[in-house]
Amino acid sequence: MGLLEGKTALVTGGGSGIGLASAVRLAAEGAHVFITGRRKTELDAAVEAIGSAATAVIGDIANLADLDRLYETIRSRGRGLDVLFANASVAEFATLEQITEEHFDTLFGINARGTLFTVQKALPLLNDGASVILNGSTNVDVGTEAFGVYAATKAATRSFARTWANELKGRGIRVNTITPGPTDTPGLSGLAPDPEQAAGLRRQLAAQVPLGRLGRSEEIAAAVAFLASEQSSFITGSSLYVDGGLNQI
Repeated sequence: MGLLEGKTALVTGGGSGIGLASAVRLAAEGAHVFITGRRKTELDAAVEAIGSAATAVIGDIANLADLDRLYETIRSRGRGLDVLFANASVAEFATLEQITEEHFDTLFGINARGTLFTVQKALPLLNDGASVILNGSTNVDVGTEAFGVYAATKAATRSFARTWANELKGRGIRVNTITPGPTDTPGLSGLAPDPEQAAGLRRQLAAQVPLGRLGRSEEIAAAVAFLASEQSSFITGSSLYVDGGLNQI
């Protein structure tokens, strides 16, 4: 028996990186996992890798009509929702003087607004005692140059988790933030304009981590599975750092 036997889970941004690894892990723990994202090719590959325990619904969390369609698909299964991992987010570098309206609107539109409505629209489907997990970032705690808007969106996410944990406690629904350090994902590499600079960025970030390396998506997924399960039944409103000690020591 897995930690989530018979449960139903949703992972947004589930086609690659941390989202895909988390969907794989939650399915391995016995859950039926719905995954959503904007790229059909990635979602199809994810379903092929996970098998019959996964259902993909293409969509953009910044589009409320897409969210409605996603939740109607989950509703039609008739088992509600026990785990919601609001993972989907985007990142881009821009210094204060470089920030454009488009940059701000894109990051806040997906990372903050999209996360908010992902959770709000899930409320009628969330079973009592469900676990909601928001994807945070260690950048909330530091002032990394050119990452100000991204960090601000993740600060909003962290604040949401505290408020929602308080608001949903009457239903026994726990809300927590998973806070990864730099993790070796396509999204991280995509911050650089070419493969050579991406490799340099990964080396630079790994050198800052006390454990001396980048995190692996599967390591973040293991922490997500913990927060999703009854093993974390007395944890809510918290932020679980999975950062190799980056912001700890």
